[in-house]
Amino acid sequence: MSETAPPLSRPNGAGDLLQLLLDGRPRTRAEIATQTGQSRSTIATRLDSLMAAGLVAPTGEASSTGGRPPATFAFNPSARLVLAVDLGAVHARLAVTDLAGTVLVETEEALAVADGPEHVLGRVVALGGELLTGSGRAEDLVAVGVGLPGPVEHSTGRPVSPPIMPGWDGYDVPRHLEDALGAPVLVDNDVNLMALGEHAVEWPEVQDLLFVKVATGIGAGVISDGRLHRGAQGGAGDLGHISVPHASDAACRCGNLGCLEAVASGRAVAEQLTATGLDVPDGRALVTLVRAGNLEATRAVREAGREIGAVLATCVNLLNPSVIVIGGLVAEAGEHLLAGIREVVYRRSLPLATQHLRLVASRTGGRSGVLGAAAMAAQHVLSPTAVDAGIAGVPAR
Repeated sequence: MSETAPPLSRPNGAGDLLQLLLDGRPRTRAEIATQTGQSRSTIATRLDSLMAAGLVAPTGEASSTGGRPPATFAFNPSARLVLAVDLGAVHARLAVTDLAGTVLVETEEALAVADGPEHVLGRVVALGGELLTGSGRAEDLVAVGVGLPGPVEHSTGRPVSPPIMPGWDGYDVPRHLEDALGAPVLVDNDVNLMALGEHAVEWPEVQDLLFVKVATGIGAGVISDGRLHRGAQGGAGDLGHISVPHASDAACRCGNLGCLEAVASGRAVAEQLTATGLDVPDGRALVTLVRAGNLEATRAVREAGREIGAVLATCVNLLNPSVIVIGGLVAEAGEHLLAGIREVVYRRSLPLATQHLRLVASRTGGRSGVLGAAAMAAQHVLSPTAVDAGIAGVPAR
């Protein structure tokens, strides 16, 4: 007995209709009806609900083919605000954005994640409150997105055995921030959010992308088939803890020996140079030396790139991305890191996998983390379920 294919699903709520408008292109009621297959009366009701919620706004009139020109409507990203938080090992960057990820106000300060969740999240609340007050629209906050420099169980927002975050294991980050800020909080690994931010802003047409962060640690975010791939327990992309065979005596902060992070991260390279007599206390000092033309630091960064490239070559053969983006503090040293990575990736990967591969520096100017956090928060707020729940009590105009 043959089975009949199920009918194609149609938008059946205001939240579903909004998905069509998120690209920002103005549409008439007739165009929306044609694209959704719904009646004009249903479209009118859905649009009225979305306009009452502020999520859709009239944008003018379309060209007339006779008679009165039809009105057009589009997504209104300025209707609400999200707070985006990017926490690294030794820094915090926060931004208030609209629902399209446009940064309205932002700030950054040195902040050690090793100081523990109470102290770090206390500063996040204080800084976030100042930004929201400065925006003049604190009451429009609808969600908070947070990136942490360690594995995160995305469904709960709790860190899971993070190697560089003492005191954070299992900590209820969402509850802490929700109680203080009064909005839903979503948490993910910082590199996942960097991948999400870079993809959303610079490479939206790319379906398969790797974002590699080289800073105090090393990690990767994986975009596969246009979606962020987190893995079963949120541990996908932990590039820095892949073993480097020739470095079996290099101790890593995760407790293992020979990890890529132990030989090629900003911290590791700084320690290697310090052992030779140079004054390189951290990754920032390393970048400063390279930019100043120090040959020893430049050689060390290029060699770190080769080590990273050897691991990435395996990833290229396994995942076949079309773009690899290199970001993080050490990437600010310029082409030296990328040159080392390219040298090995293109030599050791299969020709088919590198035929159209682009290996580039981050284009978001250090904002990829907050842009990704904003995108994650906005996607949650703008999901059909969340939109329908949010406008349920809003009277239509």
